[in-house]
Amino acid sequence: MAAPEAWRARSCWFCEVAAATTMEATSREAAPAKSSASGPSAPPALFELCGRAVSAHMGVLESGVWALPGPILQSILPLLNIYYLERIEETALKKGLSTQAIWRRLWDELMKTRPSSLESVTCWRAKFMEAFFSHVLRGTIDVSSDRRLCDQRFSPLLHSSRHVRQLTICNMLQGATELVAEPNRRVLETLASSLHTLKFRHLLFSDVAAQQSLRQLLHQLIHHGAVSQVSLYSWPVPESALFILILTMSAGFWQPGPGGPPCRLCGEASRGRAPSRDEGSLLLGSRRPRRDAAERCAAALMASRRKSEAKQTARAAPATRVTRRSTQESLIAGGTDPKRDLHPPATSYEAPGTNRPPSAPATTSSASASSSTSSSKRAPASAAPQPKPLKRFKRAAGKKGARTRQGSGAESEDLYDFVFIVAGEKEDGEEMEIGEVACGALDGSDPSCLGLPALEASQRFRSISTLELFTVPLSTEAALTLCHLLSSWVSLESLTLSYNGLGSNIFRLLDSLRALSGQAGCRLRALHLSDLFSPLPILELTRAIVRALPLLRVLSIRVDHPSQRDNPAVPGNAGPPTHIIGEEEIPENCLEQLEMGFPRGAQPAPLLCSVLKASGSLQQLSLDSATFASPQDFGLVLQTLKEYNLALKRLSFHDMNLADCQSEVLFLLQNLTLQEITFSFCRLFEKRPAQFLPEMVAAMKGNSTLKGLRLPGNRLGNAGLLALADVFSEDSSSSLCQLDISSNCIKPDGLLEFAKRLERWGRGAFGHLRLFQNWLDQDAVTAREAIRRLRATCHVLHPDQLVISGDPAAPHETVGGRRT
Repeated sequence: MAAPEAWRARSCWFCEVAAATTMEATSREAAPAKSSASGPSAPPALFELCGRAVSAHMGVLESGVWALPGPILQSILPLLNIYYLERIEETALKKGLSTQAIWRRLWDELMKTRPSSLESVTCWRAKFMEAFFSHVLRGTIDVSSDRRLCDQRFSPLLHSSRHVRQLTICNMLQGATELVAEPNRRVLETLASSLHTLKFRHLLFSDVAAQQSLRQLLHQLIHHGAVSQVSLYSWPVPESALFILILTMSAGFWQPGPGGPPCRLCGEASRGRAPSRDEGSLLLGSRRPRRDAAERCAAALMASRRKSEAKQTARAAPATRVTRRSTQESLIAGGTDPKRDLHPPATSYEAPGTNRPPSAPATTSSASASSSTSSSKRAPASAAPQPKPLKRFKRAAGKKGARTRQGSGAESEDLYDFVFIVAGEKEDGEEMEIGEVACGALDGSDPSCLGLPALEASQRFRSISTLELFTVPLSTEAALTLCHLLSSWVSLESLTLSYNGLGSNIFRLLDSLRALSGQAGCRLRALHLSDLFSPLPILELTRAIVRALPLLRVLSIRVDHPSQRDNPAVPGNAGPPTHIIGEEEIPENCLEQLEMGFPRGAQPAPLLCSVLKASGSLQQLSLDSATFASPQDFGLVLQTLKEYNLALKRLSFHDMNLADCQSEVLFLLQNLTLQEITFSFCRLFEKRPAQFLPEMVAAMKGNSTLKGLRLPGNRLGNAGLLALADVFSEDSSSSLCQLDISSNCIKPDGLLEFAKRLERWGRGAFGHLRLFQNWLDQDAVTAREAIRRLRATCHVLHPDQLVISGDPAAPHETVGGRRT
């Protein structure tokens, strides 16, 4: 009897408190109700008015609301703001209540974006709070515009920071300065323990103060935090100093910037200490017999950049400096006084609210000068006599401390202008010029570069395990730095280099990977490499990678266009270093997953077979756009798989002409070790479909190990679909549970007959059936009937999770990928 009495007591308490504030709540709600765009609405129920009044006074009533019974609490949850809704989550779960539907509604109403159909959202609260944090940090959402987002008792950044697993920094490093500011110290501390992935997208040129803030941010999030992955996306003209900063900090190296505050987390004992002999040896790679030219150049470049940051004035710079001279010429051409703009900026670390003296130039001018330097250095010979300074961009509107470009000659800052300027800036001799400058630093007048002071003065901290570079062109300077860091980056587990324009730097990359593989404790197990061109044919490059990294588990490699070595008619085509490729056998490796995307032209089957023979642990193989000289070569590859790759479970072919390889396809379907086979856009039924289809069905009916068959883009048609229905007949021993027939010109009447045959045979649910991009919109009524029948047999997948009539949750209906 005690429980019901307690329930009634709490209910009475709720009603009394709510009644005391009902009048106030009614007066507040009356005005918005009258101004509603949908016209006058019915007055809210008494319980809803009470709930809103209580939610408005949660600062006083929070503990009492948590103790309310489940039925009353369930009605109050949708009326709470996001801060109290997040705080009450644990209590709601204990009472058997879920807030997922509320968070999903908040996402739809406030974020106003629809998640991708490929994204599986497991927790809408975490997804909402993570996106909310990013919007508040960038200033793209006004928390005062909605009562559900505004509460003076809570800090939006601090309250949502513990849900952030992935943070994206864009453009001019917006958000970095705000996060390292003293008022947001607790926010940064929370991020250090919750953040796992740090992404950079569409970076532009930044000033020294922004780079100093980024240095502090990376130091706390990576070296003293839990960030394990750093990804860079779409950076058409990387700023060398910023790119090298991100790389070195990701690799675990730390040295406070000039004028920056010391790190309070490192401790007094570690401040300013020199690394031990072992640490310095690991950092500089002195265990190797000698440093190659790539490492010496990279070290010299890093040292010179560090030294230039520490200089207090640029007036005394030697006239022989190429960069200073180019900068002055660019500034004079733009109508700017180079002496004024090259004046060093104030201390890069400024307290919030500090005003710069009128005589001090804006930091942006220095960054603009640096930008002009890079632009003038890369200007083609056919350009105008006076190069123009590279354009800069404004910071996000509404951000504190935003600086705009100064000077009457400032050009219009247009994104499209920037894109077209970039296209004409790069010249063919850029790599040679940078390489000469880098090597000249070693032979020049600065002997400190030989001692590598910047590296020896750095401390080694925790480093990331996953590095991804997508569409970030790597100059020789950047490639040298990356290779130098990779040679001792033992904590790196996954490396992705996608469309970086490596060119001949691929040989330096292979040398660094070979050196990394020889390091004790090397953890690199996944390598993803793709580019437009390669100085090596793709199969020779694959052999070189497998030979350099025998412990690699996952290798994905793609080259879009043939290399020059594939064309023997090209004059002066020098071969790669002899230690990169060799005729000797490839040693046994640990490769489990191999994905290869081939350029045009026939591929030598023996080279591919040599890789497969050395990969006895291979479990998944994917060949994209592979072309062989004859069906016999393709058969040789399949025979090698059968003899040497007994652990192979998944095999995928994409965009390959297998019209003349029908016997080889039947050979694959009879393989009793494969569990999943994909023939994607392979022209399987282009020749002899009437004879080949029955043979294919017979092979599948006798295969009891095959679980998945994917046939997208093979023009199966209605006749082919009905023939495949026999695989599920009563006399079949097939255990097929996944079938993909997307993009196969299937019409509604053929799909309906397929569904009827499955019903007639009484086959139980066999798993998933994919129907993307077919001709089902020719007869929407028949298509709906066919899908309704199929749902009794299998789970039907449609574009955007296609929902047929009968589902009240569907905001619209789609058939065959077209919305009706």
